[in-house]
Amino acid sequence: MTQKTAEQQVLYPAVPTGRYARVAARVAEGIVRRAARLTGITVGTAADRPDADLVLIRPRDFYTRLGVGGLTGFGESYVAGDWESADLAGTLTALCRKMASLVPGWMQTFRGFYNARRPASQKNTVSGAKRNISAHYDLSNDFFATFLDPGLSYSSALFDGHPERTLAEAQDAKVERALDRAGVGEGSRVLEIGTGWGELALHAARRGAQVRSVTLSTEQADLARRRIAAEGLSDLVDVDLCDYREVTGTYDAVVSIEMIEAVGAEYWDSYMQVVHDRLVPGGRAVIQAITMDHQRMLATSDAATWITTYVFPGGVIPSVTALNGAAQRAGLHLGMRFSFGEDYAETLRRWDAAFLDAEGQVDALGFGPDFRRLWHFYLCYCEAGFAAHYIDVGQLEYVR
Repeated sequence: MTQKTAEQQVLYPAVPTGRYARVAARVAEGIVRRAARLTGITVGTAADRPDADLVLIRPRDFYTRLGVGGLTGFGESYVAGDWESADLAGTLTALCRKMASLVPGWMQTFRGFYNARRPASQKNTVSGAKRNISAHYDLSNDFFATFLDPGLSYSSALFDGHPERTLAEAQDAKVERALDRAGVGEGSRVLEIGTGWGELALHAARRGAQVRSVTLSTEQADLARRRIAAEGLSDLVDVDLCDYREVTGTYDAVVSIEMIEAVGAEYWDSYMQVVHDRLVPGGRAVIQAITMDHQRMLATSDAATWITTYVFPGGVIPSVTALNGAAQRAGLHLGMRFSFGEDYAETLRRWDAAFLDAEGQVDALGFGPDFRRLWHFYLCYCEAGFAAHYIDVGQLEYVR
C-alpha cells in the first residue's frame, strides 16, 4: 500500500442499520455490562461519567458496531471515535485477560455463524504474499521511522530483565542473541528470510558473515541497501526482492525475525521445507515468532479479524505446536525455545509513546487523524495481548 492509497483506504465502515443491527446492539450492551463486572473496568458516557475507563461518545453507534462486527467492530468503533479511553492499553489489557469469558458460552457456540472468514484475496500465494506485504510495509519508510528505534527494528526487543536498556540497546540484544544461537560468525553463509530495514543483516556482516537477505517490500529493500552501502558492507550482503520460496543454494544458518506470521497457515509446511532445504546438514535456523495457544489458533486461524482487515492482510499467528509439527515434517529438529512476551509488551509501550509524540510528523507525511487513531489502537491492542499473555513471542531454534 502506498501512502496515497493509505489515505484513501476505508478505515471503518458506516454504522450498520436495520432490524438485525438493532437486536445485535442490545445483545452487545449486555456483553459490555458483563465485561465490566468480570474485569472491573468502568463504562460511562462523556456526559455522565467522563472519567470512566471506557467513555462512550456515541453509545448507539458503539453498541451497533460491536454487536454486528464483534471484535472487528470494536476496533472500528474506536477508529471512528465512538469511544475513548484515557488508558487505552490498560483497558484493553483488562479485557484481554478475561477474553475467554466475556461472551457467554452459549453464544460462543455460534461463533462460526457470525465470524467473518478471511477473504480468498489474502491467500499468501507468491503473488498474494507480495501484495499483502506491500499493504503494510510499503506505507512509508519515513512513517515507520517516527516511532521505531534508529535501527528501524520492527519486532520485539529483548530487555531480558534490564528495563534500563534503551529501545536501541534492547533491539541489538535481540539480534545478537539470534545470531549467537544460529552460530553466525566470520565466514558464515547466512540466509535471512524477511529483511526488514536491514538491521540483522548489518549485524551479521559486521561479524564477517556473507548474507543473503530476501524481502517482498520494495520500500524496505531500497532503504536496507542504502544502509548497507553506507557502512561499506555491500560486498558481504545481498538484499534480494524475491519470495522465500524462490531462494536457491545452501547456507550455514537461516535467521528469520517475525516473518512467519505473514506466511499463512497453509504454507507453514512449505516454509519449513525451504528452511530445511537451504540449510547444510547440521546447520541451524533461528526463527523469532509471535505465537498463541494451539487450540485458540485452531479456532481463529481462518477468521477475518480487525488486524487482518486493517493492518496485516494475510497474517496468521501460529502456535508453537503447529510450527514444531511443520518443522518435524520437513526434517528439522527443535533445539531450544526462548520466550520473552513481556518484553514485547514493553517494546509496544515504547513504540506507542513515540508514535503519539510524533503526531505532527505523521500528519506532515499526509496521514490523517483516523489513520493515527487506527495505529494507536493497533499498538495498544497488541501490547494488551502480550501483557495479558494471550499471545507470546519467542526465538525457536531448529537444526537440520
